[in-house]
Amino acid sequence: MNRLPHILTTVRNMSAVVIFAHGSGSSYQSPRNRQVAQTLNDAGFGTLLFDLLTEAEALDRANVFNIDLLSDRLMAATEWVRQELKDMSIPIAYFGASTGAAAALVAASRRDDIFAVVSRGGRVDMAAESLERVKCPVLMIVGGNDETVLTLNERAQARLPHSHLVIVPGASHVFPEPGALEQVAELARDWFSRHVEVELEESSILVPH
Repeated sequence: MNRLPHILTTVRNMSAVVIFAHGSGSSYQSPRNRQVAQTLNDAGFGTLLFDLLTEAEALDRANVFNIDLLSDRLMAATEWVRQELKDMSIPIAYFGASTGAAAALVAASRRDDIFAVVSRGGRVDMAAESLERVKCPVLMIVGGNDETVLTLNERAQARLPHSHLVIVPGASHVFPEPGALEQVAELARDWFSRHVEVELEESSILVPH
């Protein structure tokens, strides 16, 4: 992780950490993901924004669409966060955009410790073989004008055991329309807030008193 550019933000009384997986052609400095991250920070979530590839790796366009490689990086980032915070039990969720959403779903399908996933304009079709194995709740947010991706998400929803699809009317793929990204941030905040409460309640039941 240390060789990949990143921003780890912690907040007081932090309830969980959301790890971001950006899409192709983007980076950890994505203004869209940073805006969503700020909303989550304000709601008591820590966030990790990081590049999934080194500069040299990103020069090979095949790597940008190598979902197995990207999901491996996301899982490594999960372990890094736990070690960095010296808290192996802190709840962790994923926020993925475009191809990053596919990486988030694949990573979540391989782990039992991810409490939720949010996909923004996600290329969920690229995680097709892993969809049925995702155990955590998944929120898919798609712009109403992003017709191709909307169709892909509708098809994927039938294969995701615990999923919900929200369409933002009038929004296109990267949600540049006025107010659209604010809706994404609020939807993500509410989804993570709802499901981290469940995670923390279940954890308290399992801890001997």
